[in-house]
Amino acid sequence: MTNRKFQYSFNDLDVKISDVESLLGYNETSEREMIQSLIEEAIQEAAGYCSIRAEYRIFKNVILDDRNKAIFINDVKFDVQKIIFNQMKKSESMAVYVSTAGAGIGERSREIMMGGDPLKGYILDIIGSLTVDAASDLMQSDLAASLGQSGIKITNRFSPGHCGWSVADQHKLFMLMPDNFCGISLTGSALMEPIKSTSGFIGIGEHVKYNNYICSYCDMKECAYRELKDRNQ
Repeated sequence: MTNRKFQYSFNDLDVKISDVESLLGYNETSEREMIQSLIEEAIQEAAGYCSIRAEYRIFKNVILDDRNKAIFINDVKFDVQKIIFNQMKKSESMAVYVSTAGAGIGERSREIMMGGDPLKGYILDIIGSLTVDAASDLMQSDLAASLGQSGIKITNRFSPGHCGWSVADQHKLFMLMPDNFCGISLTGSALMEPIKSTSGFIGIGEHVKYNNYICSYCDMKECAYRELKDRNQ
């Protein structure tokens, strides 16, 4: 089993004003200049509230059950369902990962909302989500680069709660990790704390495939990130 840990500064990430703007839906409005100014201010502030970490562990004891569309890692069963299974089915091993922006930015976002500035609070909330996504991108790029030297490829990353995979499987995922993995804990309903965190799997193998655009595989038609990816194509 191989594992790597990462700690990033906010400046390591590529959090764009245009991405926040897109998720807010202010692309073509007369208020755009004002919104861009608010976003720029919030991005500068966010840098002081983030504690950005990521980690992955590679597991070689992996069984893929085509009949039940399930993945077994160290004999722990994950019912990932058809869409994710089909992307993972040629994997020979599996990277289990987590990433977090830390607790500070979520707490600051809620504090500002409760203090009477819901727009700025919401902007910080979006920046927190983009921060986790950007940290996961960096972690995944490192994984791809380290394996690519040996001709090994990776899949896209997939998380519980996506494409029919039950969020309850977070509990099983964290069974594979040591306590307080990246400072993240789970609630009884399988939500991560800090809330601006993510976790999941990345398939590894000689014959797996990474897709630059995977929203077409997902059944979450009203996802804001689908709209963002569409705009960036």
